[in-house]
Amino acid sequence: MFVETLLLRMGGESGIDNVISAGDILTLSVARSGYHVHTFRTYPAEIKGGPVMFQLRAGVRPVPSLGDQLDVLLAFNEEAWELHHQALRPDGVLIYDLGEHDAPQGFNGVTYGIPLERLARDLNLRKGKNLIALGALCSLFGFDFQELQATVKEKWGKARPEFVESNRIALLAGYQWVKDHIQEEVPYRLAPPDPTHEPELVMSGNQALVAGALAAGCRFYAGYPITPASDILEEMARRLPGLGGAVLQTEDEIAAISTVVGASIAGVKAMTATSGPGFSLMQEMLGLATMAEVPVVVVNAMRAGPSTGMPTKMEQSDLNIALYGGHGDAPRIVLAARSVEDCFYQAMHAFYLSETYQMPVILLTDQSLSHRTETVPMPDPNLVPVVERLRPSPEEYASYRRYALTESGVSPMAVPGIDPTPFTATGLEHDEYGAPNYTPAMHTAQLDKRGRKFEVVAEALCGIQPPLGCLSYGVPEEEAEVGVLAWGSTAGVVRETVEELAAEGYPVTALIPAVINPLPAQRILHFARNLKAVIVPEVNRSRQFAAWVKAHTELPLISVNKYGGLPFTPAEIRAKIMEFLVTRPTKELAQEVTYG
Repeated sequence: MFVETLLLRMGGESGIDNVISAGDILTLSVARSGYHVHTFRTYPAEIKGGPVMFQLRAGVRPVPSLGDQLDVLLAFNEEAWELHHQALRPDGVLIYDLGEHDAPQGFNGVTYGIPLERLARDLNLRKGKNLIALGALCSLFGFDFQELQATVKEKWGKARPEFVESNRIALLAGYQWVKDHIQEEVPYRLAPPDPTHEPELVMSGNQALVAGALAAGCRFYAGYPITPASDILEEMARRLPGLGGAVLQTEDEIAAISTVVGASIAGVKAMTATSGPGFSLMQEMLGLATMAEVPVVVVNAMRAGPSTGMPTKMEQSDLNIALYGGHGDAPRIVLAARSVEDCFYQAMHAFYLSETYQMPVILLTDQSLSHRTETVPMPDPNLVPVVERLRPSPEEYASYRRYALTESGVSPMAVPGIDPTPFTATGLEHDEYGAPNYTPAMHTAQLDKRGRKFEVVAEALCGIQPPLGCLSYGVPEEEAEVGVLAWGSTAGVVRETVEELAAEGYPVTALIPAVINPLPAQRILHFARNLKAVIVPEVNRSRQFAAWVKAHTELPLISVNKYGGLPFTPAEIRAKIMEFLVTRPTKELAQEVTYG
């Protein structure tokens, strides 16, 4: 049976079964065959050992979420079956390593035992089991075998040319074994791809974020390795030197943010990235950037906390520290990327806002979005202005005041060593020249200056349009009765669920802002004006986004929270929406809604 989407998961042992590398290869191969892809992965925090999982959802149309029940489970070991069988649909397909563990009891779907380990031993390919499995999958489900072979050769052939032939043999062994031993058709096969579908990029969230930062003119990056932001440091180290930029791996996160502030004062667009524990360490220097009015971009790729928490699991629980972290009145702009494609645009947007308004911008992603790969159309950098910070003109040199009390709150920022206008950049309260000044009048004036900038930002962002502004899905807002207000990586699953319900005739709509601070409160109030229920799903326990929205709008909101380290599925979002639609025809929708 041909299906429009296929959801496949591979599970095994970290460092032994090479599940992640196999998943990446399969994803790229399927995408190059003309399909849309969306991946999800989990892996242990330890360097070696422990269960690992890779999930690929492929479709003939865009697939914005990780999906619901699995169509296919490939279990490299018995533990993978135990961990993942509950996610497998009752009539799904199970593939297991024949001879290494027994066929599971009580499963009524289709089962295929393939001797992956034995084939690897017979071929003397100790680490080839994952490629044998890929060949078998290709044969079973009709994936393009030539494309798979070409992808493996391209990805691994350059680094290890001595393995090109053994990799080919491993792929062919799995492919041929299925041809020789399995005659029946599998229950599910992807429908042929759309021949008119334009080729797209296959990128992770971290890769898209780096591309956006470079397009915006970032030329200095400092960072300390931390999951799930380490990929950003590695990608910057690979790409920035070729653009005339510099990368510094520092001894810790305090040094990283310190060098970024210093580089920005020297006139360079600069960025760092971290996760929750490292972001906590950066708060004092973020305060300095606010006080000294220094443009900096900080990416916080959130993971489950507190403390070290679960380094390889996702959570949306760092919103509060992004909004409130640090001491004193220290306004900062907070953005939240919503998809892999959006990572590109929000990274560019972060630099635009930071350079224009001379203040820190915090861009939130999370473990799911950082490591997720998706097919995305070629980004258009022309959709986001690339700006340079305001510099003093030659006429201003003689009377230069770094912190002049302007109407907009933004004052010219000279570049030391280039502009002949020395000034003091300090964390102390200061006068217009930067000299320390502790008088009540000056503190009031400079606080108002910094606050005025934030008010100008809020006004400028009021009418911002997609892809930078709020995204809307479902029925038109004036026709809706139930709305979903979401943020960050939850956007994809909300989009898919709401669009499906709207297509079924339900009066459901959704709004997903990218700018979290300053919150587009008027836009949210307009969204909610006729709704009987506003549902706010977020992956944390403390309802951080719902509390932030309620503080600015006083709207009654229904929070839906998940905090086990995994993203929402469409079924979970759908179930909550249906509580308010009651599965009856929309005209019979209950008139009374109890808000929680």
